[in-house]
Amino acid sequence: MSYLENAQTVYNMVFSGQLMEAFEKYYSEDVVMQEATGHVRNGKDENRKYEQQFLDSVQEIHGGGVDAITSNEEEGVTMVESWMEVTFKDGNRVKLEQVAVQRWEGDQVIHERFYYNAP
Repeated sequence: MSYLENAQTVYNMVFSGQLMEAFEKYYSEDVVMQEATGHVRNGKDENRKYEQQFLDSVQEIHGGGVDAITSNEEEGVTMVESWMEVTFKDGNRVKLEQVAVQRWEGDQVIHERFYYNAP
């Protein structure tokens, strides 16, 4: 599959309730993920904990989707503009919007950086 097809599959899985399954299949053991705040998480274990904490904080997902997706197949880079509307367990309902830039090695993401309006 192309990098674009892999990225599409990841987001299809995420928005069908399979975020952790997508993470396990498509993210490298050595993945580095960087938030818009600059905070960096190294390795699959640290990032797995972060993703699970996010899911554990969510009461309900009301919807989500991809607004735009593209790839540079020669460089192994995909970029995805996405959104998700959620209600957290504290009752706060928000629409989260971000752009993710993913760097792939084979069929796995080795680096992902997120761009969004950080609080």
